[in-house]
Amino acid sequence: MSKRQFIQLIAVVRNHRLFPTMDRWTGKVAVVTGASSGIGAATAKELAKAGMVVIGLARRVERIEALKQELDETVRQRLHAMHCDVTKEESILATFRSIEETFGGVDVLINNAGLASRAALLEPGNTDKLRVVIDTNVMGLTLCSREAFQSMKNRSADGHIVHINSVVGHTVLNFPGTNIYSASKFAVTALTETMRHELRAAGTKIKVTSISPGAVNTEALGSDWDVSKMHMLEPVDIADAVLYVLGTPPRVQVHELMIKSIGK
Repeated sequence: MSKRQFIQLIAVVRNHRLFPTMDRWTGKVAVVTGASSGIGAATAKELAKAGMVVIGLARRVERIEALKQELDETVRQRLHAMHCDVTKEESILATFRSIEETFGGVDVLINNAGLASRAALLEPGNTDKLRVVIDTNVMGLTLCSREAFQSMKNRSADGHIVHINSVVGHTVLNFPGTNIYSASKFAVTALTETMRHELRAAGTKIKVTSISPGAVNTEALGSDWDVSKMHMLEPVDIADAVLYVLGTPPRVQVHELMIKSIGK
């Protein structure tokens, strides 16, 4: 098969909708929280490659700037770094205001920022460790979603909000020391459905999707975890899932996408 014939075949497949396309998001604005590493970094890169203008949010913006150097020049120009601490409402408000002023608004939000603090749930004196997980995984996600929704609604944009959830947002595993992490991800599962009801009640066509991976090979696991015998996904696997749900036709809404590594 010649290269030209191959391209023609791909065009036929696309026209028959055998797999989703990101065409309608070309030039639109995507915001990715926790974009300095892992799933967030992989997602930011893939969205930029797909033609979106991507704003990566993180506390360590220098890591996003370094990430840009891995991309081709044209793609690199579509990836932007902004400082944001999702545990602080004032930081979220200032960041989304800046995005509105600089880029015109938000069309896609990827709520990726997440934290698992290593401590037992009933351990004495663990209040700060528990609170930072809730502030990041629940409140940060909720407030970023609120600001993104307001931007979409004010511009009558049929946007998409994607939550990077977890399999432990659906079942509690016996992993001592993960404290309130599973409860925070159960909250994300509930928040996804709550947002879906509110988006429908508001008369919008804005989508919301929860993506729940199993164990992913990222630095977020830290050195305390023995991953030698774990079946692991890679960050790009989750980034591919994000592109899949975004690429579905406007009439299609993926409610929940659970991803596990083979053998699990």
